[in-house]
Amino acid sequence: MTTRYSCSATPAPDLYDIEALSLSASALTDDFKRYYGVHLAQGKGCASGHYLFTALALTLRDRLLERMRVTQETYRQQNCKQAYYLSMEFLMGRALGNAALNLGLDDELKQLLNGLGLEYEDLAEMEHDAGLGNGGLGRLAACFIDSCATLQLPVTGYGLRYEYGMFQQRIENGYQQEMPDHWLRDGNPWELERPEYTRRIKFGGHTEYHRSASGWMEVQWVATNDVLAVPYDLPIPGYQNGTVNRLRLWKAAATDEFNLEDFNAGSYTDAVAAKNAAENISMVLYPNDASENGKELRLRQQYFLASASLQDILAHWVNRHGQDFTGFADKNCFQLNDTHPTVAVAELMRLLLDEHQMSWEAAWQITTRTMAYTNHTLLPEALERWPVNLFGRLLPRILEIIYEINARFLREVANHWPGDKSRLNALSIIEEGHQQQVRMAHLAIVGSFSVNGVAALHSELLKKGLFRDFYELWPEKFNNKTNGVTQRRWMAWCNPALTQLLSDTIGDDWITDLSQLKKLVPYADDPIFQQKWHAAKRNNKVRLAELVADNCGIKFHPDAMFDIQVKRIHEYKRQLLNILHVIHLYARIKNGETEGLVKRCVLFGGKAAPGYAMAKQIIKLINNVAKVINNDPAVGDWLKVVFLPNYQVSAMEVICPAADLSEQVSTAGKEASGTGNMKFMMNGAMTIGTLDGANIEIREEAGEENFFLFGLTEAEVHDRKGHYNPQQIIEQDADLKRVMQWLKSGYFNPLESGCFDNILAALTSPQDPWMTIADFRSYVNAQHEAGLAYQDQSRWLRMSILNCAHSGKFSTDRTMQDYNQDIWKLTPIGSPID
Repeated sequence: MTTRYSCSATPAPDLYDIEALSLSASALTDDFKRYYGVHLAQGKGCASGHYLFTALALTLRDRLLERMRVTQETYRQQNCKQAYYLSMEFLMGRALGNAALNLGLDDELKQLLNGLGLEYEDLAEMEHDAGLGNGGLGRLAACFIDSCATLQLPVTGYGLRYEYGMFQQRIENGYQQEMPDHWLRDGNPWELERPEYTRRIKFGGHTEYHRSASGWMEVQWVATNDVLAVPYDLPIPGYQNGTVNRLRLWKAAATDEFNLEDFNAGSYTDAVAAKNAAENISMVLYPNDASENGKELRLRQQYFLASASLQDILAHWVNRHGQDFTGFADKNCFQLNDTHPTVAVAELMRLLLDEHQMSWEAAWQITTRTMAYTNHTLLPEALERWPVNLFGRLLPRILEIIYEINARFLREVANHWPGDKSRLNALSIIEEGHQQQVRMAHLAIVGSFSVNGVAALHSELLKKGLFRDFYELWPEKFNNKTNGVTQRRWMAWCNPALTQLLSDTIGDDWITDLSQLKKLVPYADDPIFQQKWHAAKRNNKVRLAELVADNCGIKFHPDAMFDIQVKRIHEYKRQLLNILHVIHLYARIKNGETEGLVKRCVLFGGKAAPGYAMAKQIIKLINNVAKVINNDPAVGDWLKVVFLPNYQVSAMEVICPAADLSEQVSTAGKEASGTGNMKFMMNGAMTIGTLDGANIEIREEAGEENFFLFGLTEAEVHDRKGHYNPQQIIEQDADLKRVMQWLKSGYFNPLESGCFDNILAALTSPQDPWMTIADFRSYVNAQHEAGLAYQDQSRWLRMSILNCAHSGKFSTDRTMQDYNQDIWKLTPIGSPID
């Protein structure tokens, strides 16, 4: 494979000397027809939507790849410093609309397709959501690389090319049912396979030590079961600036070796078993790691990503500089997105030590000058730990290196705190116990020069709590980088009605500089502008109502308040608190207590991890409650409730422009940041939330009068531990007592006895870490205030406009500028193509 695809040492210049592709409507039309009729061999018969979409995608891909080639060549010629973003997830969503927007071709494509009797929107709907991510972490990574291209920062993303993405969710009898998401079944027209850059990844085997003739101790990792990593490149366009960066995704493939003995003996199955096992690595996004097999596959995925990516980067360095790594740390930076890719610390050491014969000291200096770690969680259970015996069996050489890193690190700790054994145990990369574990977050911190949280509160809590000892040892490593989202996708693309209004009012500079939205502030009290704002919002609510009707069979009235909570289903995100409030509203309506109420449509969406039983029960409860309320004639239009199945990026593109009220109700001190809260704010939704994650900064930006605050603070949550008495709270609150009695009585599950006993037990447990009951009354009061505000439409519109106007901080453009200024220190590189 390597020989077949190897690059010639002497390139032929005339192969690159071609005329740039035109962006005119006529040129696009010609290419579209050629792809449809020639490349895809489609005739004059019934037009297939799939082939029409593919032809359009390939037409745009040509323009993107042209710019990507020029961008990469420009980086090479400039010999600039580059950063590499390593992430197990890139939740890209659909690419067609984003590509058209960033190339500035929206109008040309509509002209092209209208001239052929086709609708742009219809073809865009043909595209599958790219199944490369699980939730917020992956969507954040997608926003990050979008902003890097728009800022013309030389940043490459590295991830895995999962064959099956996050499962498709179906609801049956209220329960979540998982179905495979074979998002690649029709191919991916945006990607480019690059077999010439295939890398070989080692697993298993053992290490052997040999003294070379020069006296150098050589380490060989031998008798391994190898897997090939085949790269596929996706173009990541900046906004109308000619820059197209690269996202390189690795697919696992078997080596060319074939067990002829098994084959000749008649055992074809055994002969190809290695191929099947190899391809499993990139087959499924985030396998369930409840079993040992699941854990092993996940560790294989993480090492596969880290090793392939680092080998790729080092190979390009050696191709240019030979074995001279003197300037490597000055020209390269690796950003580790959470703990998943942090085995890269040890893998970089292995490559430098074993493959490039570098001394430990020199290799460690390069590693600790190039690795940077982003933490995304405050939940200790979410910090990955791997059993040492699993690590040793799967990655024996890597474990040896981790032991050496740990030994040297613990000597440093002992020198800093002599005789303090508790510190040694707390900081050690190897966690002692019945089963030794490798603490991946500790490896990341020890091997990185920068450690950042993703919201101001989160970063402070890391320093005071989760990583306190590390912070006391290395305070200079720790910093904050508040998350953001890209306004190109989450406003300019998904909210055309608002985009047109904004650009007509303040110009379109906000698309690349979101701080420009502050120019809206003087319009917040303008009645004429308020009406235009209301019209744009109502247009979006009609669109969401159609989506709800199509998927749930429930009619949302666009004049009602759209109350939205869409995110991964998890106890700390407290969908339970929201549904308790819904039951409270239902009880009030049933009892005729409607004074002060506002007509409300409540939408839930999100997926529960397949092995997370409580999260699945929460989905069941939401659906049962919704069924009762939606079928009760006494409720009428006062309250509608739906659980929208199969929540994903394309659904959020319809949901966030239509939201009136954004539910961000996690227990204070549990959510690292959140990004859905930012998407909603940008699109003019009001936030009801706790002082948690980025909510704090959203409230600071919007103003406390434009934010519905409730709940215990992080310090109050901490102080209540050990003497939390939810049953006493229930007895003292008549509304809450009524809600709990309805749940206990089986009102929402008359034919499913005991269905929600686990939920009731969790809510009423003194050990409930989420303290849902404690925040109920404060939440109900804040919801009441939100309802009153919504009834005063002029006040609500003013608040909505001001939320949007003050959302500039939450663009990933700002986030990436912060990363670059404090961590990467890259120089923006302009593109010759504009």
